[in-house]
Amino acid sequence: MQIRFDHKTVLVTGAAHGFGRAIAHRFARLGASVWAWDLNAEELQETRAQAEGRCEVRRVDVTDPQAVQEAAQEAGAVDILVNNAGGVLGQVGKPLETVTPKEWNDILAVNLSAAFYTSQAVAPGMKQRRWGRIINISSGAGLGPSLTGIQAYASAKAGLVNLTRQLCHELGPFNITVNCIAPGFVRSNPTTERQWQSYGEEGQRRLLENIALKRLGTAQNIADGVLFFASELADWVSGQVLSVDGGK
Repeated sequence: MQIRFDHKTVLVTGAAHGFGRAIAHRFARLGASVWAWDLNAEELQETRAQAEGRCEVRRVDVTDPQAVQEAAQEAGAVDILVNNAGGVLGQVGKPLETVTPKEWNDILAVNLSAAFYTSQAVAPGMKQRRWGRIINISSGAGLGPSLTGIQAYASAKAGLVNLTRQLCHELGPFNITVNCIAPGFVRSNPTTERQWQSYGEEGQRRLLENIALKRLGTAQNIADGVLFFASELADWVSGQVLSVDGGK
């Protein structure tokens, strides 16, 4: 079965680089009309320039519900939503008692609240058309302790897993599936590259030893999982978490 997304409109958040860019490009190459959102306007232009297909980009702050609603209205009828925006926002792991309320709330906003806002914005149209796909990008940190040591990041990604399960039951009667990808460690952007280098040779070796396939994955591996959930191959799959991590 050949997977195609002709006549489908796809919205990908956090699409300036890494997973989001790879996901946007894969959908565009497979016939979809893609909207790519991010705060990084410069790298968004690179996403559009490298796309092999239709890819419109917009600078959108997904932690701002009004901005999300306005941008979603411009995108029109979104068939497939990929909630990829997230990250650690330059934070590093530190003792619980030293974490400020702003540090905590900022990470929850971009990793969890943003997915709620975008889902909230596109769900009415999906319900009206009685078809839709929502795919959330969580993390291995949502299933266990985070390599980053950042409490808010682990909590937000775990919250995204349960938001997936909750929305699955709410939206299922409208033929909308909601699923989740939990990526393992991938060197896909400047943040993960810095994290990789910080481990040193010994830490890198230990990380690889804990992966069944003994190698790191790529952003394309994550995009492949998204394509599966978005395709007709997953027509009766909802509320699921797929770990794309090389085996743990």
